[in-house]
Amino acid sequence: MDISGLGELDRRIAGCRACPRLVDWREEVARTKRAAFADWTYWGRPVPGFGPPDARLLIVGLAPAAHGGNRTGRMFTGDRSGDVLYQALYDVGLASQPTAVSADDGLELFGVRVTSPVHCAPPANKPTPGERDTCRPWLVQELRLLRPTLRAVVLLGAFGWQAALPAFAEAGWSVPRPRPAFAHGARVALDGIDLFGCFHVSQRNTFTGRLTPEMLRDVLRTAARTAGLPVGPA
Repeated sequence: MDISGLGELDRRIAGCRACPRLVDWREEVARTKRAAFADWTYWGRPVPGFGPPDARLLIVGLAPAAHGGNRTGRMFTGDRSGDVLYQALYDVGLASQPTAVSADDGLELFGVRVTSPVHCAPPANKPTPGERDTCRPWLVQELRLLRPTLRAVVLLGAFGWQAALPAFAEAGWSVPRPRPAFAHGARVALDGIDLFGCFHVSQRNTFTGRLTPEMLRDVLRTAARTAGLPVGPA
């Protein structure tokens, strides 16, 4: 895959139609919509990563939400998971505002990029292993393009962790064998970067208290400091 920069990568991701089930689902959701968003024109395409091309910290989720990123066209924008994530990024000084409601809302990330191993919204938020593997080359290319500046990565949830480790290996990093298991607070050093495990910012985790705002801020703050980014006090 010969891609010159993240701008071109993002454009090519947005035009991908490799997984028939995901194409059908994302487009069906965009047609039928949710009543609360009846006046929206849904994005209805793969959602590329979001953040500067010289990011020192990368956050890797799972996949766009059907009525979040699939509606707005931007990662973690317009859904409850994004509300939690961007509030925490703002709290520690890595985002210009605490909310993310649309792709043109003015939100900026400081030294941080957000992406996912699957770029289309999947039914029931569950991509198949085949869909995950088909999407992996996009993540591999994104990692290669970010490598000159990338110093830390936060992997949200076991899916993000398990999907990302092979991508790091394919992108040229030496990943330990056997591959490290996911855990909240896990930290793994690769060549020049550190990986951090964090429970996903899903409603299931945040509503039950499995992941609290303080826990999320702690992981983000530690990862940002590891990456050499300025962050606010605890």
